[in-house]
Amino acid sequence: MRGVATRVPAPVLFVVGAVSMYVGAALAVGLFTRLPPTAVAVLRLLGAALVLLAWRRPPRSAWRGARFWRASAFGLATALMNIAFYEAIARLPLGTAVAIEFCGPVAVAAVASRRPRDVAAVLFAAVGVLLIADVRWSGSPSGVLWALGAATMWAAYIVLGKRVASGGNGLDDMTVGFVVAAVVLSPLLFAGGTGALAALADPVVLVLAVGVGMLSSVVPYVLDQVVLRRLGQARFAVLLALLPATATVVGLIGLAQVPTVLEFLGIAAVVAAVSLRSRDGDTPAAVGRTGG
Repeated sequence: MRGVATRVPAPVLFVVGAVSMYVGAALAVGLFTRLPPTAVAVLRLLGAALVLLAWRRPPRSAWRGARFWRASAFGLATALMNIAFYEAIARLPLGTAVAIEFCGPVAVAAVASRRPRDVAAVLFAAVGVLLIADVRWSGSPSGVLWALGAATMWAAYIVLGKRVASGGNGLDDMTVGFVVAAVVLSPLLFAGGTGALAALADPVVLVLAVGVGMLSSVVPYVLDQVVLRRLGQARFAVLLALLPATATVVGLIGLAQVPTVLEFLGIAAVVAAVSLRSRDGDTPAAVGRTGG
């Protein structure tokens, strides 16, 4: 299994994770009718934490010292990113929220870039994301603030995720981070009042939550750890621009959503960004495996 993961190109692994994320998002849509967006995000986190904890069972060394605090920061950044994004799409059109959120990874790529072609790649990615998202600058101010918060946390996820992956125990540390975040943020489950409490008692809701956590968090984030260790964080940030392109393809195949001309142009711009980004402009992570 490890050999297969090593041979598969990093962009392919990333796209597999993206497809899994969108299938999980489809499950989350059903939960939005039963629970507030924040509660859905926390349930997603709890589901992912339980699955990872049962699978990985991190050693005692993962629960103390600098390693523990690094993992905790990563877990909280990931959880807050998901909460902010769910709250944003509850107030803004999805395309607008996604476009604003992409300010985070694009900013990371711009800061980490060192060559003119890298800057050009970032510009291509930014243009592609805007075209695909079909940005509409409308919606509530609170929605914009939530989306900007998601962008900030997405940037933190990239930077902290790189450090966790480089430590050589990425999956164990990610498990610790998710568990810590789940414990800290679990009181938010009760923010929805009695209606949310009734929904939480429904076994179907709990099963869906575990499914969302598995598909939207465990699978893509585990693959992220593999990709992050094989690429520098700037290249990973540009690669994140594949997400709206992947969403367009999934929408075309699974939902018969035919892309507009602008969306097709956006996909082309994103592909150009990924191919243009230099392969030797940043330093890969230290040699070592993130887990089995």
